[in-house]
Amino acid sequence: MQALGKTLIITGLAIAAIGAVLYFLRGVPFLGKLPGDILIQKKNFTFYFPLATSLLLSLILSALFYFLSRR
Repeated sequence: MQALGKTLIITGLAIAAIGAVLYFLRGVPFLGKLPGDILIQKKNFTFYFPLATSLLLSLILSALFYFLSRR
């Protein structure tokens, strides 16, 4: 049970640290503006779907969790 508590604390601190970095840096400069992100703007309508950004984040997180699970 102590291992679970330690894991939750570390995960929470990591999420808080990432949130603080994104808050103070006003986000990642290239994130959300990649080629492949869909943006449709009309007079009274804007549709944005970050397809390429979603794929990139999925790839990075999948690789990260793969390497962490190998430990």
